[in-house]
Amino acid sequence: MLDIQSLSRSCNQVLILSTLSSGPHHGYQLVLELEEKSSGTFRFRHGTLYPILHKLESEGLIRGDWLDEPSRRRRKSYRLTAAGRRYLKEQIASWRDFLARFFHVVEEAEK
Repeated sequence: MLDIQSLSRSCNQVLILSTLSSGPHHGYQLVLELEEKSSGTFRFRHGTLYPILHKLESEGLIRGDWLDEPSRRRRKSYRLTAAGRRYLKEQIASWRDFLARFFHVVEEAEK
């Protein structure tokens, strides 16, 4: 079950992990894809994104590998680990349950 106090953090983590489920991304790529998929609803700043990526990496949910590409600066590409895939599935189930309960409560106002 989601902790109401940590909704924003949890939401950001699930958005990042779900984007990585399609394959490895570097930080800027993640931001662009999230913004595109959400029609601009979800946006991340560097000051928000990278601490989340570092936390997910330290928890073993993602893995970052440095890429050396000719004629480009060195950058880190992130991918989901097996633990990250399991965690993502759990979090999606928690979000579904939370949103169902949320709408059960607020839809009363529409009656």
